[in-house]
Amino acid sequence: MPWRLICFIIIFAVFLVFITFNLENRCDISFGFKILESVPVFITVFGSFVLGLLSSVPLLFHVRKKYKDGTKSKVTDRKNKDKNINTDDIPIVIAADEKIKDDAANAKKRFFAKRNGGV
Repeated sequence: MPWRLICFIIIFAVFLVFITFNLENRCDISFGFKILESVPVFITVFGSFVLGLLSSVPLLFHVRKKYKDGTKSKVTDRKNKDKNINTDDIPIVIAADEKIKDDAANAKKRFFAKRNGGV
């Protein structure tokens, strides 16, 4: 299920209900040097939401710090360990690969035979 889409639709619906109930409600916003008067409440809430999203953007571009010995974080070290697997210990079964290829070729032949009117 597309849970993100469902959550977005629910949040959007709640936001629309909030707007409809507060169309006539007004408030004053003070920036210290300027006061905005009679601003609708839903614009205040929407602006706060957007500022919250913008304040989280620097976290998206967070760079991992290096340790004193020059290595990166532990997560990166684990990824590099997985890449250095010794492949000599892994048995290679070529016969199984050939059987899969033969089965696929036979299935393809049967499909086109049925498609062209044959058995």
